[in-house]
Amino acid sequence: MLLGAHVSVAGGLPTAFGRAQGLGCTALQVFVKNASRWQGRTLEESEVTAFRAAWQACPGAPVVAHAAYLINLAAPPGEVLERSRAGLADELVRSARLGLAGLVVHPGSHGGAGEEEGLRRVAASIDEVFAAADAGLSPERAPRLLLETTAGQGACLGWRLEHLERIVELSRHPQRLAVCLDTCHLFAAGYAVDTPEGIDAVLAEVVARFGRERLACVHLNDSRHPLGSRRDRHANIGEGALGCAPFAHLLRHPLLDGVPMVVETPGGDDDQGHARDLALLRELAMDAPSRRRPRRRARR
Repeated sequence: MLLGAHVSVAGGLPTAFGRAQGLGCTALQVFVKNASRWQGRTLEESEVTAFRAAWQACPGAPVVAHAAYLINLAAPPGEVLERSRAGLADELVRSARLGLAGLVVHPGSHGGAGEEEGLRRVAASIDEVFAAADAGLSPERAPRLLLETTAGQGACLGWRLEHLERIVELSRHPQRLAVCLDTCHLFAAGYAVDTPEGIDAVLAEVVARFGRERLACVHLNDSRHPLGSRRDRHANIGEGALGCAPFAHLLRHPLLDGVPMVVETPGGDDDQGHARDLALLRELAMDAPSRRRPRRRARR
């Protein structure tokens, strides 16, 4: 079971592995640059070498990156779009240098232009990003872009699986695109992933639309808001509207065998949120399939 967390890279990218080992991670997610800024510091070759060496101490643990939150691939022509494309191309090159196989990205917001126009902008941006990134590395070394499902706040795209399918369809490089599912986002968008039956239906739809080989990553997050709220607020596992049962089902699902699953849940006042969530998830994974656990009571 490839289970882990989004871990900090404070102090340098190689430090992620020590934190991941402390949590018992068998998979992890990182930022390859500051997620709240357009520009990132130079990634020196010495840091790349140290990162790869530290990774060898976690054999078999896949690592995915998450792109900066500022990126909006659906923005209209202008400075934001130019910065978004350049920033994502830079992160693709950084991820490739580190040896990562996937870079998660949110499609972006159409800003009132309409969903179809927004999806066309995203696909065109992705094609431009690959062209820019490939100028600095060979295409076969480039990580896949993992299009993440979103909660659908405001004009954000990606809250329906058909949005991601349309992007893949419109792009000139469909083979370089894959999907990252987020349980909180799916639930907030109206997918009933709070039940085993709902999970089965979503995974079947994902395979039908994209193929099993494009299901590349899962974010395991509970939701602070109800089904269809279109609000993106993560909760710790078992402390939100999803409860524990759907996560137990996900962790044992045959379609997710070999797929990295990471938590992006709140750390809490003691910064132990990920540790508690991963311990609970491991327990859920070992429970008998017929057993149903109650919701974990929220900490106050």
